[in-house]
Amino acid sequence: MNTILGLDIGTEFVKAVIARPNKKGKLEILGIGKAKQSEGSMYDGGVADIPAVVATCEKALKEAEDQSGERAETTVVGIAGELIKGNTTTVNYSRKNPDKPITDAEMNEIIKKVQQKSGEVARKTVAIETGNDNVEVRLINSAIVSLTIDGYKISNPIGFKGSDLVIQFYTAFAPMIHVAAIEKVCAELNLDLLTVAVEPFAVCRACLGDDADSKFSGVVIDIGGGTTDIAVVEDGGVEGTRMFSIGGRSFTHQVAETLGLDFGAAEEKKLAFDSGDLDDREKSKVESALSHNINVWLTGVEVALEEFGADGSLPRSVLLCGGGASLSLLQETLAISDWYTNLAFSRRPVIHLIDVHDLPDLILPEKTKLDHSYATALGLLRVGVDTLAGAPEENKLRAKIAKLLQN
Repeated sequence: MNTILGLDIGTEFVKAVIARPNKKGKLEILGIGKAKQSEGSMYDGGVADIPAVVATCEKALKEAEDQSGERAETTVVGIAGELIKGNTTTVNYSRKNPDKPITDAEMNEIIKKVQQKSGEVARKTVAIETGNDNVEVRLINSAIVSLTIDGYKISNPIGFKGSDLVIQFYTAFAPMIHVAAIEKVCAELNLDLLTVAVEPFAVCRACLGDDADSKFSGVVIDIGGGTTDIAVVEDGGVEGTRMFSIGGRSFTHQVAETLGLDFGAAEEKKLAFDSGDLDDREKSKVESALSHNINVWLTGVEVALEEFGADGSLPRSVLLCGGGASLSLLQETLAISDWYTNLAFSRRPVIHLIDVHDLPDLILPEKTKLDHSYATALGLLRVGVDTLAGAPEENKLRAKIAKLLQN
């Protein structure tokens, strides 16, 4: 089977991972590359300087290709930022012919209607936020969260009879200008762009692996350099995604402002604080600066999550990934503060970093050590497998209608 490239174009780093899917649904990781972005290349999770981003991607790609001995062309790229709109919509559909089995064509028509409706909502929201009434958006990801027919929960609707079909759909849309920039980057790199994926959605796919019946539940928080991306998963279904423009760089900027340093020196101080290499006086100043920004960040998390859990409670498992999640003070604050009390958590949530070595259905090279910052790139690979799948002979929901969900 051909290889797939997961390309995570982040604000701080580009990460490239080349993998080969096998017939058992596992991903064999062949090569890994990483390169640091230049200042100003990205803004709020989007590409701001195409030539600069292309140059950085080339470095990461070369490292991954040299390690794997493969040239991967089929590519999945992540997209993030506040203007990415991911929501779950509940659709009540009354069938005209309840005595006839549901067909692929009927499901296809239902899905198209939901996508069109969700797209219009996304376009209006982005238009309000940008002040541009002519903004265009494109469907990036879509997935079925749950299905019931006449009150009976099912995993695959094809072939069932019934009158009332209730479907929960997750759809995510992005402004065309962001998507076009990614397409241009891939064209410059001579990469075959298979699909673009919303990054927190991709991380969720990494957590679910190849199990179409996974019951995984959790709140996934991906803290990048420029943005924080959040996804809520219940019983293997993505309930929704939210993003806001506070990431690791804003913590560094706060340290720079407090201590009167340039960005590079402030980043070194932040890292030194985490490693315990500061004297008490400097440590106190850096901690004060970071604590202020963490409190602002926590407000963003609370706003992002307040729409979820209205019909129950939020999953207690909170999984952190992304380079910004490395900040120990942030982890500690999430673990011990009362940030969660106004949200739909039944009890204090359990906080932990994603260990990519514990992610399902991955085959990692011996002695390869990947940290939580690679979770997005690995998730992009899984989205690529989903997109290439859709084998009709398998009696699984994801396989049966995967092709219908592709944009």
